[in-house]
Amino acid sequence: MRFYGFLACPVLAASLLIGCSSDGGSESLAGIEIGNPAFALTADFSVDYTEVVPGSLRKPANEEKEPVLLDSFTMTLTDVITYSSYYSVVPPDVKENGNRVWPGEDVLEGLLPISFTEGTSVDEPFKSINLDDGGYLKEIGVMFKPEGPNAVIRGRVLLEGEYVPFEYDLNGFQQVGMRYHLSQIDVSSDSVANLSVIFHVRCFVKGVDFSKAEIDEDGVIRLDNTSNVAIWQALNKNFVPSFRPLRYSYKDAQGNEDEDFVKDIWDGVVGAMSDNTIVNGDFSNGLNNWIFFTQMRGEATANVVGSKSGGYTLEVDVTNGGNKSYSVQLLQEDVALVAGKKYKCVFTIWSNVEGRITARIGTYDDYETVGFQEHPLVKTSGQSFEKEFSPLESTPFARFELNLGGSVRKFYIKDIKIYRLEE
Repeated sequence: MRFYGFLACPVLAASLLIGCSSDGGSESLAGIEIGNPAFALTADFSVDYTEVVPGSLRKPANEEKEPVLLDSFTMTLTDVITYSSYYSVVPPDVKENGNRVWPGEDVLEGLLPISFTEGTSVDEPFKSINLDDGGYLKEIGVMFKPEGPNAVIRGRVLLEGEYVPFEYDLNGFQQVGMRYHLSQIDVSSDSVANLSVIFHVRCFVKGVDFSKAEIDEDGVIRLDNTSNVAIWQALNKNFVPSFRPLRYSYKDAQGNEDEDFVKDIWDGVVGAMSDNTIVNGDFSNGLNNWIFFTQMRGEATANVVGSKSGGYTLEVDVTNGGNKSYSVQLLQEDVALVAGKKYKCVFTIWSNVEGRITARIGTYDDYETVGFQEHPLVKTSGQSFEKEFSPLESTPFARFELNLGGSVRKFYIKDIKIYRLEE
């Protein structure tokens, strides 16, 4: 199961593969369009009072029913960062830490206050952003700081039929960040991509009991590190996940850093145990979702051929094996894996010339192996490759690859699957 879908055609990235570098030779790509479309970026920021239901529309508060209402909530937007994979040379820190697209060098930092309760739409400050950076967009990250007098959320909580005002101190956080999956980015036109950063109030107050809160003499419930501490800490735990990104990070008041996935969104990316995490693994949709890549003097073509029985086979004709096994590669990105769980990779392959290949599951940014790396002997009759493995880390963006370079030969590949064997 793949969680994405808003970016209509696959918006893909481009970078060098498995720790190798380009020699400036010709490269060929097939199956997907490398590079994001030329999208400008806009963003809106708001509060939502509905239950978190996939596909639900944002709604304003209904004061007759809502147990908690927010009256003011502002933070300072400090950074907008895109995370992409690349098939061209880019600085290593961009691959590892993302591409900071706002603010630019001509914009002073920390000067964009965002009011979630008033509903802020940002387009003018982002007008110079172009998501077409030659990369395959995976996430957009936003970073905020709660600062000064705005580091308080003011609202009202319903107690015994009456609304009681409260003030929730945000100074438990020095910085918060959200990274939104590419499927959470709405393409509203052919040239604009919009990121909606929505604070879900019911997630924020879920499991929090205000009935035992102490009310100050002025009738206000204060929630901070000295007043109603237990409630404050419970809200702190809920605060950043309530923005509903794929994953989040924060630095607390003591400088401690933490990061995690939002569980139900992560579960949607990972899918069910029996789901094939490889999309179009039977090649019934041609080379859709696949990257076919040559480099370092590798030359090859790839074609999907149907059989009379109704199945499909990918035929890869390597006419120049190049300098390395990765001179010819068949790749699929965005393979979601859960650390420590047992998986199985299965595919059928044969060749006109017996010889070894490399099958691998690695990362897109630092090219480390996170699943497995094997060098199976490919024979001249069809055989099934099977490998059980446990990922070293949880990631929505692992990359499956078959490295087919090194010698002249033809390959025939069918029915690629990666699926989880345990919950």
